[in-house]
Amino acid sequence: MPQGNRYKGLIDKFKAVLPVSDTTRFISLGEGNTPLIKLENIPALIGKNVDIYVKYEGLNPTGSFKDRGMTMAVTKAVEEGSQAIICASTGNTSASAAAYAARAGIKAFVLIPEGKIALGKLAQAMMHGAEIIQIKGNFDHGMQLVKEVAEHAPVTIVNSINPYRLQGQKTAAYEIVEALGQVPDYHCLPVGNAGNISAHWMGYTEMAQPENESAAGNYSKLAVNKRPVMVGYQAAGAAPFLKGEMIDDPETVATAIRIGRPQSWDKAWAAQKESAGWFDLLTDEEILAAQKLLTEKEGIFCEPASAASVGGAIRDIKNGKIPEGSTIVCTLTGHGLKDPDTAISQCVAQPQAIEASLDAVKAAILDKL
Repeated sequence: MPQGNRYKGLIDKFKAVLPVSDTTRFISLGEGNTPLIKLENIPALIGKNVDIYVKYEGLNPTGSFKDRGMTMAVTKAVEEGSQAIICASTGNTSASAAAYAARAGIKAFVLIPEGKIALGKLAQAMMHGAEIIQIKGNFDHGMQLVKEVAEHAPVTIVNSINPYRLQGQKTAAYEIVEALGQVPDYHCLPVGNAGNISAHWMGYTEMAQPENESAAGNYSKLAVNKRPVMVGYQAAGAAPFLKGEMIDDPETVATAIRIGRPQSWDKAWAAQKESAGWFDLLTDEEILAAQKLLTEKEGIFCEPASAASVGGAIRDIKNGKIPEGSTIVCTLTGHGLKDPDTAISQCVAQPQAIEASLDAVKAAILDKL
């Protein structure tokens, strides 16, 4: 850890395994160092002897795992002299890019699908001062436009096709191994653009087969040549990995994974095959049920896309695909406050106004006990 227990961000902590030098200016908001929380109530509910942990990435500075990659992408963009960054986004990337651009003192341009972005995420990008361009199309259309624009304008793309994004995101695997003291047996993630599953596999592989033993340090000792089985879950309406081909019109309530043409397609397939893992899908109803279960039974509030990892893991534990005795980590990619409208809409009990009197409040409480 950094000296004096003063955490300075993931680049400072993991610089030995990241492409930075002593002269690099780190653009950081203190990202990383997110909690790995062991679930206590859900394993008992499903009646299986497993250890399930969630990596709560919603506690990063802008509320999602995107900050891990963005700190590296913007750091390298600034190091290379860039004055502006650009991204296509379903929400979280735009919020993160806008925040780190503000921190760096450069401009951020974000392309978002009109009417297809959760308000919590749009509010962040707007407040951070990004130049927001809404397009009459989906994320995949935006991604294609970003790549074309970057050929004609002096802007750096900070989507996950930027290799530094994955370098930053791989640090989550290092943190998991550090917190557990070992490599998990299974690692379950939601899959949209597929950069996160690819980055985690990169991190686990580096620890298990380090090119630089001194840089990997204690992490490689904890990894001891073991890597987890990687499992990716998609929404039924946005599941190109299940179809085995790109799709043009993805649709799901889980906006963060509403992507039909993943940019890390080949890397994600490699992670699945090399780890002997698999891809699967959940309906929107299953995703929302998992989000509510996690919130009500464990006190952990994640955005809908995040819950795909937990919902999928529960199903595969129940059907025996993930055997008893396993240690499982589920990545929760974003905080529930990213999409408050979806959260509120699935709550049956809505707040009711009563008289401001002791009798009325007492009656309301006793009625629920």
